[in-house]
Amino acid sequence: MAIAEKIKNFMDRSSWIRKMFEEGAELKARLGPENVYDFTLGNPDVYPPEVVEEELVKIIQEHQPMKYGYMPNSGYPETKEAVAGTLSSEQQVTVPADSVVMTCGAGGALNVIFKTILNPGDEVISPRPYFVEYNFYVDNNGGVLKTADPLEDFTLNLEAIEAEITGKTKAVIINSPNNPSGAIFPEDQIRDLGKLLEKKSAEIGHPIYLVSDEPYRKIIYDDAVVPPVFPFYRNSIIANSYSKELSLAGERIGFLALNPEAEEFGSLAAGFLFCNRILGFVNAPGIMQRLIARIQGAAIDIAQYKHKRDLLYDGLVEAGFNLTKPKGAFYLFPQSPISDDVQFVRALQTYNILAVPGSGFGGPGYFRLAYCIDDASIERSLPVFKKVGERFFG
Repeated sequence: MAIAEKIKNFMDRSSWIRKMFEEGAELKARLGPENVYDFTLGNPDVYPPEVVEEELVKIIQEHQPMKYGYMPNSGYPETKEAVAGTLSSEQQVTVPADSVVMTCGAGGALNVIFKTILNPGDEVISPRPYFVEYNFYVDNNGGVLKTADPLEDFTLNLEAIEAEITGKTKAVIINSPNNPSGAIFPEDQIRDLGKLLEKKSAEIGHPIYLVSDEPYRKIIYDDAVVPPVFPFYRNSIIANSYSKELSLAGERIGFLALNPEAEEFGSLAAGFLFCNRILGFVNAPGIMQRLIARIQGAAIDIAQYKHKRDLLYDGLVEAGFNLTKPKGAFYLFPQSPISDDVQFVRALQTYNILAVPGSGFGGPGYFRLAYCIDDASIERSLPVFKKVGERFFG
């Protein structure tokens, strides 16, 4: 066999997702893109703030020695200082630059984190629903992903998380605002999770790390607040990206940050630096690092995403769908009107609507709609969703 058996099995498990994308591409080619309502991909469509391109032009035109040369594997010192300053404000603790490693997006950060902390067979717990790649990121580094039921509003069910903790548990990963549900985990849950992990770490004799995956931290609505994690648990690590808040998804620029109060801070920080190198990332893109150092605090126009959310949410409610209004990110996660969410997504395709089954995110019985698409497409889709509602809800 040309490829590893495990990779073949992984590909087979996700083949229905690939097939859905392929069928969507065929639909667009046959009917025209304007007649297909594609809600599958979370690809930011709001243009970056003007300062992004303004500063990029300046950076390109400046003459600097070793401008394109090798750099420290953890990133440029000035970039790490700038990121640490922003984190200090967000996390309500003083975060030193030594806590920060610049990475190739949040995906790169998570792989570096898991490579550093996981021994073969160690377990990582994620509440459901969860970002589909967590399975692969944990497996990449010898671990096993376990999942825990959420509360009805998709926030943290601490009893369910505690029930999954064993002597092999090495980390709990949370994603808030959440992909795919858009839920934000409130401060009291983060505080209580920290207390739980402190207690269970003492019981099993080693730290259980709290990994907070935060690429949607800045995409929030209706005066929602994303609480910090550092003040509530010392053995915490943040993975973040500028893909969403600055619409720089293709540039693969992000970072990881270690709580300055973490046990064995020095060895963990050294491990992150080493793993960033040996995983092949080596360092985050240089030009993007120079950019990030200059534009801390910049953000896209969140009001555009709020308008899209409200437009699609109101239309789905009117069509009869049952869903929770998300507080962040740019996804809706409605309940499927039939128990088989994959079958329902197939039915949506007959109406030229492309969605993703919730099963792929550990959320069977739901489906995900990414509303980071143009307003006109959303508006054209609403009468079609109404027809779907008439068929399934009567």
